[in-house]
Amino acid sequence: MSQPARAGARWFDEVWTPAARGHPERSPRFLTTSGLELAPCYFPAEAPAPTEAEGPGEFPYTRGVHPTMYRGRLWTMRQYAGFGSAQETNRRFRMLLDAGQTGLSVAFDLPTQIGYDSDHPLADGEVGRVGVPISCLEDMEALLDGLPLERISTSMTINSSAMVMLAFYVAVARRRGIPPGRLAGTLQNDILKEFIARGTWRFPVGPSMRLVTDVIAWCSEHAPRWNPVSVSGYHIREAGATAVQELAYTLADGLAYVEAALGRGLDLEGFAGRLSFFFNAHNHLFEEVAKFRAARRLWARLLRERHGAPDSACKLRFHVQSAGSTLAGQQPELNVVRVALQALSAVLGGCQSLHTNAWDEALGLPTEESATLALRTQQVLAHESGVADVADPLGGSPYVEALTDALETGARECLARIQAMGGMVRAIQEGYPQREIHDSAWRHQREVESGARVVVGVNRWRTGEGPRPGVFRVDQAVQGRRAEALRSARARRDPARVAALVARLEAAAREAGENLVPHVLEGVEAGLTLGEVMETLAGVFGEHDGAGASRG
Repeated sequence: MSQPARAGARWFDEVWTPAARGHPERSPRFLTTSGLELAPCYFPAEAPAPTEAEGPGEFPYTRGVHPTMYRGRLWTMRQYAGFGSAQETNRRFRMLLDAGQTGLSVAFDLPTQIGYDSDHPLADGEVGRVGVPISCLEDMEALLDGLPLERISTSMTINSSAMVMLAFYVAVARRRGIPPGRLAGTLQNDILKEFIARGTWRFPVGPSMRLVTDVIAWCSEHAPRWNPVSVSGYHIREAGATAVQELAYTLADGLAYVEAALGRGLDLEGFAGRLSFFFNAHNHLFEEVAKFRAARRLWARLLRERHGAPDSACKLRFHVQSAGSTLAGQQPELNVVRVALQALSAVLGGCQSLHTNAWDEALGLPTEESATLALRTQQVLAHESGVADVADPLGGSPYVEALTDALETGARECLARIQAMGGMVRAIQEGYPQREIHDSAWRHQREVESGARVVVGVNRWRTGEGPRPGVFRVDQAVQGRRAEALRSARARRDPARVAALVARLEAAAREAGENLVPHVLEGVEAGLTLGEVMETLAGVFGEHDGAGASRG
C-alpha cells in the first residue's frame, strides 16, 4: 500500500522525495492499528475501480445498503444497559427512552449468559453485576414492564442461552396479545465467537450450532421482523484482534451459520437478509470507516460467489459499539473524545444502529449522567455535525478507497486459510483464530508498554488521574432478593406439568431433526426457569470444557 499510485508518480518523484530527504518523517513507517502501511499521499487511480460508479443501495453495497441512507432515516440509537435487578434496569431503559434513545439493548449478567439461575451456587457473587439477571418469565415481565414492544426494537446480547431469552420475550409479548410476527429486534445468538474470544459457552460446538439454526428456522417462519443472529466481531476485536482479523473471522462465522441453515433445508433468500452483524469501532478513524465499507462489499460478494445469492439476500446490516478496550481509567474524561471519534467512524461507515460507551466505564457501570452524555454524543452527530446528510461521505477518497481494498484483500487471505482448514467450525476446534488473536493482542500490548503505540494519558502525557466520578455499584443484596423471588415462583407452579415438560424437552433434544424453540417456549410459559431448561439440555448435549471436549 505504500507504493505510489501511478497517477501520483510525478508528485512522488518531484515533490515528496526531495522534501523527505530534507525533512525526515516522524517515523520510518506509518501503519494503521492493523499494520497496514500507509503511503504519504493518495491519488485517484488512472482507471476507476469497478465499484466507483455504484451508489448506495446497489450491489455490492460498498457505499451503503439503502439508496437514501440517513437522509431517509437515522441510525437507531441503542444504548446497552442492564444491572442489578429487572426493575432497576427497566427504570434505566425508561430514562434512556425519555432522553431520546430509539431502541433497547439488554445486557445480561454472567450467570444468565451461561444459563444459571440466580440462586445457583455458581452464580454466587455475580448476580446483577455486569448485566440484568433473568431466570424466569416473571423477571422478563418486570424488565419489559410498560415498554411498547410492538413499537420499539430490542437487542439482546445473549448467546449460550439465547433460545431461552427469546422464548421469555415472546411469552411476555403473547401475554399482552402481541404475536411474534409483530416483534422487531435482534438476538445475538452468535455462539462461534464465544468459542473464539469471549468464553460464555455452555454446550459443545455441534449442539450449540443446532440451537442457533433452530432459532433461525423458527424466526424465519414465525417472527420475520426479528434478526435471529447478530454475528459479532465486536468481542473478537475486544479480545485483541486487528481490524483485518475482526472482519475475516466475523464473516467466516456468518458463512458458517449460512451453511448450517442451508444444511437444514432453509431457503437462503428467506433467512439471509435477517442475519445481522455487530462490529467494533476502534480508534483509527479511516481504517474503521474502510472496514465497515469492506464488510458490506465482501459479504455481498461472498454470498454471491459461494451460494449464488440474489441481491436482496446480500445486504450486510450492522450494529456498532464503540471500543470498550480503548477506555482508560487514567484521565477518564479523555474517553469522551475517544468515544466521539469512534462513533463518527461508525456513522461515516454507514451503520444501522449504534451504542456509544460512557466515559466512566473503565471504572465501573455507567451512571445515569454518563449514560445520558454518551447518548447525547450520538444526537450531536446526527443533528449538528452534518455527517448524516450525505450517504458515504468519504466514498471516492483515494485514501479510504485504498484502505477499503486493502482490508478486503487481507480478509480474503485470512478466509482462504480458514476455508483450507475445512471452514470456521473446524478452525475453531483446531484453535486457529484463538491463537491468531492472542498473538495480535500480545503485539499490541508490547507496543503500548514500550511506548511505540501512544495512548494519551496512559503511557504519555500523564498529568494526573483526572476527576474520578462516584463509581456506580450494584447492591449485592439483590442476590438474596432474587433467590427468594425464585423460590416463590417455583412454588406457584404445577409440579406434574413442569416434570412432563422437562421430559418432553429432553426427548426433543435427543431427536436431531426436532426444532427446540416450541418446546422451550411452552416450558417457560408454564414456569420453567432458565436454569432448568439449560440443565435439561446439558443432560443431553454435555458441557464444553474449554479444551474442545465435553463432559456430561
